Amino acid sequence: MRVAYHCLAASIAVAALSLLSIFAITSPAFAREVVPFNGDVAPGTIMVRISERRLYLVLGQGRALRYSVGVGRVGRQWEGSSFIDSKRVRPDWAPPPDIARDHPNLPRVVPGGSPQNPMGIAALTLSGGDYAIHGTNKPGSIGGFVSYGCIRMHNRDITDLYGRVGVGTPVIVAR
Repeated sequence: MRVAYHCLAASIAVAALSLLSIFAITSPAFAREVVPFNGDVAPGTIMVRISERRLYLVLGQGRALRYSVGVGRVGRQWEGSSFIDSKRVRPDWAPPPDIARDHPNLPRVVPGGSPQNPMGIAALTLSGGDYAIHGTNKPGSIGGFVSYGCIRMHNRDITDLYGRVGVGTPVIVAR
């Protein structure tokens, strides 16, 4: 009887750990975390590492806040420096010419807040006008090479980042 109890207890413990590991992967509490950060980047800078599919908000003192992101597909990636030139909540979205050409059935403008709007809940537009760091209504795309060059974040993460940065924040995108 005691052996059966231990086996049952062990089975329950394994099941609980399995559920916790699933929860840890999907829970908003685990979507971003403070991590060690080495690099010659000023505090307050956003650093996107394409190969890692991660965005770092550099905090200083060897630390950064790390988020998972979706990045540009092969052939659609870019590298360089920019800065946030505007912050928008529920922005309307108009497909740029290359996306409109590839998807001619898209409407000319998708209203902000629409489930079809690929910008999600908020956007940080980057200088030059072609790219943004934005939310998404397709959370399964986070962690992949999925966009035409924009940086996608979970809506809860773009909301968090939006509150931490301002217009003028430097952004570096690197492989």
